[in-house]
Amino acid sequence: MFSSIQKWLTSNAPLKALRTVCFLFLPLISFPVGAANQVSSVRVWPAQDYTRLTIESKTPVTHNLFTIKNPERLVLDLENIELTSALNELSAKISASDPYIKQVRVGHFKPGVVRLVLDLKTEVKPQIFALQPVGDYGHRLVLDIYPAQPVDPLMALVVKSEGKQAQQNDQSASEQKADEPSPPAIKETSNQAKSEEPRPAGSKQEKIAKQEVTRLITIAIDPGHGGEDPGARGRAGTSEKNVTLAIARKVKSKIDQEPNMRSMLTRDGDYFIELQQRVRKAQKIRADLFISIHADAYIKPHARGSSVYALSERGATSAAARWLANKENESDLIGGVNLDVRDPYLKQTLFDLAQTATITDSVKLGKSVLIELGGVNDLHRQSVEQAGFAVLKAPDIPSILVETAFISNPEEEKRLKEESYQNKIADAIVGGIKRYFANNPPLAKSKLAQQ
Repeated sequence: MFSSIQKWLTSNAPLKALRTVCFLFLPLISFPVGAANQVSSVRVWPAQDYTRLTIESKTPVTHNLFTIKNPERLVLDLENIELTSALNELSAKISASDPYIKQVRVGHFKPGVVRLVLDLKTEVKPQIFALQPVGDYGHRLVLDIYPAQPVDPLMALVVKSEGKQAQQNDQSASEQKADEPSPPAIKETSNQAKSEEPRPAGSKQEKIAKQEVTRLITIAIDPGHGGEDPGARGRAGTSEKNVTLAIARKVKSKIDQEPNMRSMLTRDGDYFIELQQRVRKAQKIRADLFISIHADAYIKPHARGSSVYALSERGATSAAARWLANKENESDLIGGVNLDVRDPYLKQTLFDLAQTATITDSVKLGKSVLIELGGVNDLHRQSVEQAGFAVLKAPDIPSILVETAFISNPEEEKRLKEESYQNKIADAIVGGIKRYFANNPPLAKSKLAQQ
């Protein structure tokens, strides 16, 4: 019997048996075969600040990015990616008004590699980074295209202010020609102005007083959320980012009509700005105030009313304020921030000793705005709440966050979409700003900041 087994082992029978077993059970064994990753969505967010291209997929994307000169191009190779309809539709998503991208070409470069070629309008400084899944988003590969020479927001504001001043001077000159000769203008003190009887609107004295502008007040207006970060959503599908931008634009328009005020929006379109960058923009224009505009949401639909928040150094004034601050601070996670890029200047100044005095002024500003909002809507909170809002951490600028209404409340969501209501909210915010400065006159600034 032993000799029979030995003869079987030395023959081809064992090999044949092994082949039979493999043939039968191979379909049940799973081997990695390098299945291509699928892109589920591609989004483009063009803006003057930068253009963002977001590629969302089921698993992380291996990529390679490089630039080509003459003409300016960006090339992005996506490895082990299927050429899906989402990628094929990317070319149609490039707007002619995009400041940086002229067009995009998409196609197979070689087996297993999809190549995106971005024809550019100017020299750029790209940044690319990956984001882990968060909220409704899967894995995201983010390409941010910044201009090689960033626009100076302060100089842009100065140019706008000069144009506004020239227009006012032209208007005043034409009005003076039409009027009879008037006595020389005498600058009034605040006490004199208070003691006088009210002058009729449009009077000669009022026109002269409007020309006595020696200090421009600069307001930074911050529409919450934007781009990849929609903010809260109402039950009817309204996005907070759209409501906040609409109200912020109205606030800006009303402020710019004031002879001694000018304003800047931290974003003027549907794109994302990280929280620290919003603060930095306000600092760059040497803003006197920072107003962040939002539309609150809560898990229960009956919550309603407007509220105002300021920064706190010693923890939140209520559990609700802490919850809201944590929710708003998650904006960077949802919108997408490149954690490899830091702002060292902002790091050094966030906890400056001047923060305490600034917070005191922020609360005063918040009270003034809250009073005005009470004439438009119910107040969810009767006093200014405080918590650790990242967007309010400018140590040298009084800053508040205004929750205009609850977008999660169906009735208030409907009102938030109405232009008339948006105008009322904007009037209340501007009225609160003017009320604040009536009691807290702005200090003198450098010559450049007054231009």
